[in-house]
Amino acid sequence: MSRTSALWSAWAARLAHKEPATPLAVYRLLLGTVGVIIFFDTVLGGAVEPIWLHTDHGGISPLHPQSWLVDLLGGAVPSAVWPLIWAAGASSLAVALGFGGRVSAFIALQCWIALFALNPGSGGGHDKILTNGLWILVLAGGTQSLSLDCRLRTGSWRDDTPTGAWPRYLLIFQLVLIYTVTGMQKVGPGWFPWGHYDAIYQSLLLPNWARWDLSGVLPTLYPLTQLATAITWLWEVSWGLVLLHLILRSTPGPPGSLRAWVARHDLRRTYVLIGLGMHGTIWALMQLGPFSLVTVSHYVLLWNHDEWRRLLKRRA
Repeated sequence: MSRTSALWSAWAARLAHKEPATPLAVYRLLLGTVGVIIFFDTVLGGAVEPIWLHTDHGGISPLHPQSWLVDLLGGAVPSAVWPLIWAAGASSLAVALGFGGRVSAFIALQCWIALFALNPGSGGGHDKILTNGLWILVLAGGTQSLSLDCRLRTGSWRDDTPTGAWPRYLLIFQLVLIYTVTGMQKVGPGWFPWGHYDAIYQSLLLPNWARWDLSGVLPTLYPLTQLATAITWLWEVSWGLVLLHLILRSTPGPPGSLRAWVARHDLRRTYVLIGLGMHGTIWALMQLGPFSLVTVSHYVLLWNHDEWRRLLKRRA
């Protein structure tokens, strides 16, 4: 067998690997919760009319349908937008609860795509992550375990029957891609020594992003924001190391020094702890919508079912 054939066989075998879908089920719950949060934020905050309706109906922009679904329903008018937002909220709740399988995920996906496409400014990074995740749930299901579907099907909330692991692999790759590309796009001088690492400091002073007026206390914390800036950039651009770490841990090969180090040190923990600290700070100090929550939802996928079981048993 040629080297190319061997690599292809190994790749096919990896994609055909099966495992209990518990991490994917938790991700599904978190992703559906993000949709529910967006629903309540827009409805209770009175943002539906100004964001998603035409100026003739109280909106702030002369919107034009960019989705077949909005066009089919009649455009950016109340009789189209309100059913969409209610359907998006209800289907997102169904996704979180694990009811309706692929159908609920597909309805939520189409509703959110239609709304975000109607006014692209209503997104902010989280929109693409949310809809990409829903597409994976349409293809993979996601209700095999920890769901109402599982309860109705088996009489139990859990079902550890092995299923395809490829959705978890694909979502991990998306997470790595999100962080790496985000880091590579940070090319302003404020992210580097010649700009005095002042990017985060300046961002926290922007009134359209800052949750609080920090102008009085932020100067005293300037060195801390410089350190956070340097760590954030290095952490983002180096997420490829996490992917390499996972590949080395899950594939056979000669027991070299690198594989031995990977077996002893779980790099995922370091990156996740930094990520939780970074996203927690963003949520506390800045108004960036549900970007942090929808991104952090992917963290549960970095460990498979058996690894989570060992981790939880160790802490019991």
